[in-house]
Amino acid sequence: MADTQIKPWLRRYEAINDFYLSTDVVICGYGGAGAAAALEARRAGADVLVLERASGGGGATQMSSCEMYLGGSGGTAIHKALGMEDSTENMLAYVTECFGAHGDPEKVRLYVEGAAAHFDWAESLGVPYKRAAIMDRTVVPFTDESLLFTGNERAHPFNKIATPVPRGHVPSKEGDEGGRIFMQALMKHVEESGAIVQADARVVAVLQDDQGRVRGVAAKIDGEERYIEATRAVILTAGGFVMNRQMIEKHAPHVIGLGEPYGNQWDQGDGIQMGIAAGGNAINMNECFLSLAFYPPANLTYGILVNGRGQRFINEDTYLARLGHYAGLQDNREIYMLVQNEHFELSHYMERLRIA
Repeated sequence: MADTQIKPWLRRYEAINDFYLSTDVVICGYGGAGAAAALEARRAGADVLVLERASGGGGATQMSSCEMYLGGSGGTAIHKALGMEDSTENMLAYVTECFGAHGDPEKVRLYVEGAAAHFDWAESLGVPYKRAAIMDRTVVPFTDESLLFTGNERAHPFNKIATPVPRGHVPSKEGDEGGRIFMQALMKHVEESGAIVQADARVVAVLQDDQGRVRGVAAKIDGEERYIEATRAVILTAGGFVMNRQMIEKHAPHVIGLGEPYGNQWDQGDGIQMGIAAGGNAINMNECFLSLAFYPPANLTYGILVNGRGQRFINEDTYLARLGHYAGLQDNREIYMLVQNEHFELSHYMERLRIA
């Protein structure tokens, strides 16, 4: 170890003589991003090895509802079947406003221009999508519709910037199992493609040569650190860092105490730290998804949210993450909801609300 380790998360490629194996592409993490990368690399003709820290694939994607934000280009197949229209410029205006100063215009446009085709790709995997929409204000459809509003589309100021269009595409099912349905279909295609998947294999470092090029990874397999050469690429898809308290304290201390972290237990930021160690730039590390899920039911949005001074600070029909962000900015993080009797129902998600 002493002659190979440069620093944590990095090993010296030239110092390694005994490789566990060599392949074209090594993918670190077998969630949605890793599985998609593995499938497309195989379709491009590369030999692929996927390394997964857990005992099986799925990651945070499998835990999610798998609501993909898709549209533009005239709309997806679901939009067209329902007689809805969306344009690239309309979706671009909305997404650009959402990202604000944090967005990369080139990447945002690339995403928007490919969004409708991305739906076709997902459906081609065998993921079921019903040509039906739910137009109520909700988070996840618990019936089998596959299209819903999942953002700020109908809320001010976004509805003044772009025509509201529902763009949340979720696998058709009853209950919140979209992520499981999607990942099972995707992983089936990955395995049929001939990609090799090795679970219980934690990637602990990337291998970097003296010219600075990444040439492989070091992984803990059966309790031993083993070296794997990648002749074409290493792809880091190991998730975020929501479960790493030290990284939260360093990069996003403002969210501590606002709520409980939600994600895969292995979302420890390993891939991010390896990328930084190899010379990569990490941006927007202080940005977190804070969800204030006081609705559904949708009629609670007819109430008003106020801070400890009795001041209204947000329009209540906006997206859960936007609600969470502005709630976290209030003095003492103290907020109240005022709602009339005829609009009151218990929140479907939050166990405690101070309601008057």
